[in-house]
Amino acid sequence: MVGADMSLKTLVMAGVLLLASVVGAQALEPREGWIITETSYDYKTLIKRVNAAVKAAPIAIVTQASASSGARGQGFTIPGNRVFGLYRNDYARRMLSASIAAGIEAPIRLYVTENDDGTATLSYKTPTAVFSPYFDEGGADLQALASELDGIFATITTQAATP
Repeated sequence: MVGADMSLKTLVMAGVLLLASVVGAQALEPREGWIITETSYDYKTLIKRVNAAVKAAPIAIVTQASASSGARGQGFTIPGNRVFGLYRNDYARRMLSASIAAGIEAPIRLYVTENDDGTATLSYKTPTAVFSPYFDEGGADLQALASELDGIFATITTQAATP
């Protein structure tokens, strides 16, 4: 039974990946609290530019994940995507001092997606949008941190996306 269950899971995953590759890259639609920045850069170039912009900022990449890299490792090709988790320990301490519950949201993410036309998009939920459900308990301290992080994410996006 375990083998059959595993085969079904593998088949479902293969179907999802195949559908994603057939459908192609779809542009992200505007969403409340999101900043979506179309760029003239291709996917690999935008990844490099995000890395450089973060290195110049007062924050660090603490996590990365890429479904397209994982799919490639299994022999599938899907449009490029990479999620960068950004944070810094002193931001974490300030956040947790204001709201333990808000800790579930860290690190805050940047999302690079490959478009059908060969360009890439840089998107993120603003830190204010991410932390707003915790503002009642986190008060002014959490709001100030979110605002500070909004500026950092905006600067990174401008540096990465602007020629």
